[in-house]
Amino acid sequence: MEYIDTVCTYCGVGCDIVGHVEDNKIQKITAAKDGYVSQGKLCIKGKLGFDFVESPNRVRAPRIRKSFVEKNRHIVSAYESRFTDLDETWFETDLETATSISAAKMSEIKEKYGRHSLCSIGGARTSCESAFLFQKYTRHTLNSPHVDNCARVCHSPSLKGMRTTMGEGAATNPYDDIYQTEFMIVMGSNTTEAHPIVANRIVEAAQQHDNLAVIDVRQIKLGKFAKYQAIIPHEANLLVLNMMAYVILTEELYNEAFVASRTKFFEEYREKILNDPYANPKFFESVPGYEDLVKLIPKIAREYALKKSMIFWGLGITEHIDGSKAVMAITHLAFLTGNVGKTGAGLMPLRGQNNVQGACDMGMLPYYDPDYQTPKEVGLMTPELIDEMIAGRVKSLHNMGEDITHIHPNLNKVNKGIENLEFILVQEVMMNDIASKADIVIGVRSAYEKTGVYINAMRRLHLSQPLVTSDLPDDWEVIQMINNKLGGNYEYKDSSDVWNEVRETAHRRFSGASYQRLERHRKRGLQWPVYIEDTPVLHLLDFRTDDGLGHFHYHQYVERGQIEQLKNAVSTKGFHLTTGRALPHYNNAAQTKESPKLLKKHEEDILLVSIEDEADFPKGRVILKTEHGQTASLKVKFTDTVKPGTLFTTFHHNNSQINYIFGDRRDDLILTAAFKSIEVEVVSA
Repeated sequence: MEYIDTVCTYCGVGCDIVGHVEDNKIQKITAAKDGYVSQGKLCIKGKLGFDFVESPNRVRAPRIRKSFVEKNRHIVSAYESRFTDLDETWFETDLETATSISAAKMSEIKEKYGRHSLCSIGGARTSCESAFLFQKYTRHTLNSPHVDNCARVCHSPSLKGMRTTMGEGAATNPYDDIYQTEFMIVMGSNTTEAHPIVANRIVEAAQQHDNLAVIDVRQIKLGKFAKYQAIIPHEANLLVLNMMAYVILTEELYNEAFVASRTKFFEEYREKILNDPYANPKFFESVPGYEDLVKLIPKIAREYALKKSMIFWGLGITEHIDGSKAVMAITHLAFLTGNVGKTGAGLMPLRGQNNVQGACDMGMLPYYDPDYQTPKEVGLMTPELIDEMIAGRVKSLHNMGEDITHIHPNLNKVNKGIENLEFILVQEVMMNDIASKADIVIGVRSAYEKTGVYINAMRRLHLSQPLVTSDLPDDWEVIQMINNKLGGNYEYKDSSDVWNEVRETAHRRFSGASYQRLERHRKRGLQWPVYIEDTPVLHLLDFRTDDGLGHFHYHQYVERGQIEQLKNAVSTKGFHLTTGRALPHYNNAAQTKESPKLLKKHEEDILLVSIEDEADFPKGRVILKTEHGQTASLKVKFTDTVKPGTLFTTFHHNNSQINYIFGDRRDDLILTAAFKSIEVEVVSA
């Protein structure tokens, strides 16, 4: 038996794992006993979710759609001798052929429709090396500015909100600062389900010090360990955060020295908030069912202000129309109290996927080059690209590791755009939904079969190494082949060559992070920026704005949705739905559902309904409807963890069609979809 250290392929926590490997097969995965992140513990995904590596659903050989062959004889005729029948839909072929045909088709589209007709959308599950090369090839060889990644679905508002106010859009502290803090707020994050190994630290600290506040639209497991558990109405994040700031200001609990020396625009901010009728917690006296927040919000605000504190948040903050503004409100709280720039005090956005941080650092966004520099041309974000597909102006999609027809909102619209394309190339581990709609699918190595850098939610670089060998290509190798057939001249021999270019291009963060150092610090990792030393805590002396100061940018809450209905006693037949994850699965479950032990624990998405609504709720299975579409039939479970009028479900299983009911409501600054609240009609299935 061989024991190999690497990093978990699932969430943004980035746990250190050990693969137990025999005869080139993973027999077992355990936590590294001395792992800096995992602390010798793993969630069930980390332990059991490796069966996908040998799944029959893996794409082992490139596939080309038969209907694409019929329509493109002028391109494929020279290669047809290399095709073999797979089934009614697909031929199989070799990598050389698949990349040659892909390059020829993209070249044809570019010549016919122009460079803006091509776009590249990538996931945050592949390595930094592949993410870097993907955006480079798109911008330089395709000469298209249209490159994006799945941070659009999750944490783009964290990046936008933090960069606007602090100049840097990343977590300020390491996870272990949880043991150094005096007070914690977890808001919009079901941490025990989505980031269990971080939750372990939070629970341990809360049990010892009774120093946790949980703010959410429903009761979550973490709330059992909290000193304060605030259940708030849907879409009330910005409202509540501004109320906390109002309390800190009116009771003069703010850190005058920090505000004076390290921030600007404070007086303007203070004047706006003190004159904002929505900022006073007494507003909740007029919201039936939530009157307890009038006293609870000030209690949380006081404790946060008077102690060394940290705030953690997830998609329950960012996936709203005011997600970016709510993140700004979070940074305002840190500015007011001086709870940033020191050990045990800071801001922690809990990233969703294993390399969301890294993909953005690599410039796989239409408005950032690597290292968050300004590109020569800003491209379109994914929702805008869908509109362009429908309009017929975007004709080609190169998709790498993002199941765009499962995880995005308004899927009837997304599918309409996808159907309008002339060419779809997908690089994937599995035959997921977007792969099933592609013209060419190229199977690539999974995280457990390759070497590469991944960056977790606390800016920690971890150099992975393969647990098993594979004859499949890495993502960056496929990109290099296509690039060179389009006239490029990439000559990378291995992933270290790509990474060395990253260190030069994104030198502000990675210049000192050589493979050699990352290998030497494989267990601890290195937190960027990495020069001579790495940087566990950001903003010690100044912020990363041009003037080094934190900038206040006040945004007033806009009354809407559930609060507006409750306040004005508006009767409605609808329910307000929110969505989230379940511990056994990850995102679209493309990998976790291939593990029978995980699939058995969560075989379908289940709708949670308040016990108080049971008498008037349809019996049996139900369908949720909106103007945008409807779900499939859903199983119902009644519970006391959600308030009357509120529903919750997961979105892991594609056949549930949860994302068909969400429309184009989105963050108005950065276009992240409002997945966390929508009013739905419930009908019997």
